[in-house]
Amino acid sequence: MAEEQEKNMMNNQETTTGKKAKRNYRRDKPWDNDTIDHWKIDEWKAEMMPAPLAEESSFATLFPQYREKYLREVWPTVTRALKKVGINCELDLVEGSMTVKTTRKTSDPYMIIKARDLIKLLARSIPVTQALKILQDDMQCDIIKIGGKVRNKERFVKRRQRLVGPNGATLKALELLTECYVLVQGNTVAAMGSFKGLKTVRKVVLDCMNNIHPIYNIKILMIKRELSKDPQMKDQNWDRFLPKFKKRNVQRVQPKKINKKAKEYSPFPPKNHIMPSKLDKAIESGEYFQNEIERKIAKKEAKREKAAEKKATRERVRMAEFVPAKIAKSSSSSGKMSESNASELDIEKLKRKLKRKRKREEEKKSSLNMNSEDLSSNAFLTHDAEKMERNKKKKKKKDKKKKKKKKKEE
Repeated sequence: MAEEQEKNMMNNQETTTGKKAKRNYRRDKPWDNDTIDHWKIDEWKAEMMPAPLAEESSFATLFPQYREKYLREVWPTVTRALKKVGINCELDLVEGSMTVKTTRKTSDPYMIIKARDLIKLLARSIPVTQALKILQDDMQCDIIKIGGKVRNKERFVKRRQRLVGPNGATLKALELLTECYVLVQGNTVAAMGSFKGLKTVRKVVLDCMNNIHPIYNIKILMIKRELSKDPQMKDQNWDRFLPKFKKRNVQRVQPKKINKKAKEYSPFPPKNHIMPSKLDKAIESGEYFQNEIERKIAKKEAKREKAAEKKATRERVRMAEFVPAKIAKSSSSSGKMSESNASELDIEKLKRKLKRKRKREEEKKSSLNMNSEDLSSNAFLTHDAEKMERNKKKKKKKDKKKKKKKKKEE
């Protein structure tokens, strides 16, 4: 009867849809109900595994050098905590590694995985008091790698700081909403808590690295938290209550495009598309076929010619200053000035020049006569006496000037 009912169901599905129905999961699962809590973790009891483990399993992790001092101080507390669970641990300071091994006393086989997570967290700068909580059944951990998510280092640092927030405010809000312990360290984010909380933490961290601000996800989590408190809203869809953030396209200043003139298309290549090489030039000049001695002689001659040319140009520049201005010659071959050119000359200017010359000559003659008289009188005076006479003359001139001023004032 059951087989016939199944066949009928399959036939009905094929007729309605027109396609073959998937045979996987076609039956109801009695063990999967709404009453079952999939996140629940049952407690381990020693009765569940009466015999000890057959083989030894171990895990090892490296730790950074700056963590060595802290681990050396804390290692006795770690060994004590793991001994209760039946797991041995070793700290190798030479290699810089931590190892965890199972023993004959380990009753819970999953404890080796928990111990592996413990040494991972200790290597990721999480304090021991917090890291030892991982040995509890309801506590899980997740290490999220964020190093390769952003290429630019400056941008990566900014987004990582955005996740922490001002004075660690956003990180604290995320911890309260997810009920997880979160630590941002270097290129990783270490989180501890329940499976559900770790899932949300991972989403928020990866969204932050993809340039979605964590405050948006925190707002959504706060709304969901409030809605979960109301028993009537448990079975309803919450999409209408959740905020929808639109992406804003910020207009950036684009570089100005240079308007290049459109060149005319021609199928032929340009004339100078093949530049001649040094060898081609040497063949053209004939230098290629010369001996080494001839080449050296040719180079020396070329240098001398260049030096001679430079010297000639320098001399021209120097002598240009001493060349007199040329007088414009008339077109006539005789060189005599025509009647038109003679009329153009200004006769009055010539008269003035001659008068000035005469005055200068007369002044020179008078000055010479005065000097000759002074010399005749001062021929027998000494050098100091001459100075005295000059000073007397100067005083006389000053006195005359003062008298003239007084007369004018009167």
